[in-house]
Amino acid sequence: ILIFTRSGNPHHLYFMSNNDNLVRDLYEAGAHVGYSKTRRHPSTTPFIFQSRQKKDIINLEETSKQLISALEFIAKIKADGGQILFVGTKPEAKRIVREQAELIDMPFVTERWLGGTLTNAKELRTRVDRLIDLETKRANDELVYRTKKERLLIEREIEKLERKFGGLRNLKKSPTALFVIDPRKEHIAIQEAQQMNIP
Repeated sequence: ILIFTRSGNPHHLYFMSNNDNLVRDLYEAGAHVGYSKTRRHPSTTPFIFQSRQKKDIINLEETSKQLISALEFIAKIKADGGQILFVGTKPEAKRIVREQAELIDMPFVTERWLGGTLTNAKELRTRVDRLIDLETKRANDELVYRTKKERLLIEREIEKLERKFGGLRNLKKSPTALFVIDPRKEHIAIQEAQQMNIP
């Protein structure tokens, strides 16, 4: 637990944890710094250690437990052959979400979440199949026999489809879980996941 002592130096810290290294790493990364107390969501109260100067201090012991629990959950999904859909459309999150999802061969959404991505999967699959078909034709030089204008229109269509659906190429069925960077911004994705009982 991250303890702020009341006697002596109030900023002196002690780490007391079964997983000291993880808690220390979280502290060094600044994971203990929360929002101002007025912005606190009621559901986060059990995870707040205390408030200092109107800022919440997050309980890193609890955070480390939740991280370990999340890792176990992900390991189980991977072992069962499931897929996690990564969602992060905030400009500062796009690049890292894409890189990490591609690294572990998981589907992702880094542009605007399109309504019906989960609830209307059949229509989504037709768009993804169209993208794959056009890319295959381009790779096999089947577009050479088209007119210059047709090739240009097809290239534009590929770019548009890639931007919207490129990260969903390997999503063959409903994802086992969603990893969402900002639930408030991605509220439509959250609503669809809840509707489909996807954690």
